[in-house]
Amino acid sequence: MTDQINSLEELGAVAGAAAPAVEIEISREPVRDELGRSYATGKRKDAVARVWIKPGSGKVTVNGKDQDTYFARPVLQLILRQPFQIAGVEGEFDVVATVKGGGLTGQAGAVKHGISKALQLYDPSLRAPLKAAGFLTRDSRVVERKKFGKRKARRSFQFSKR
Repeated sequence: MTDQINSLEELGAVAGAAAPAVEIEISREPVRDELGRSYATGKRKDAVARVWIKPGSGKVTVNGKDQDTYFARPVLQLILRQPFQIAGVEGEFDVVATVKGGGLTGQAGAVKHGISKALQLYDPSLRAPLKAAGFLTRDSRVVERKKFGKRKARRSFQFSKR
């Protein structure tokens, strides 16, 4: 190799000649079934939610019951409305969800995660606000298991000096 590169300009010229810059643009296509619905699976703690969304009047059905009946606490209903508020499509989609496992709070979080994923599959332009709000990331925190020789996961038995 007889050519020696002494400056950044020379390096840029050599690199530019070797490989042209290629920009890759990712274009996402809407994912819908033959009925016009989008499907996603949401998870939180031990709860798993299967969620279908389709254009409609904003009705939310969870395990065959209305949202207000299944999630009676207003805080849980607020959790379910968050993805629609962030995306700016409140009252435009009907949701049908089936949830198994966990408690009510975990189930509400799982349905929220599933709604967010289904919304971004239905309309890829909604991905940016949902991702910025952190709704597309699965909350991986789960209950720590109990260890042997301990009373709970970390709590020890009471120490007795005598």
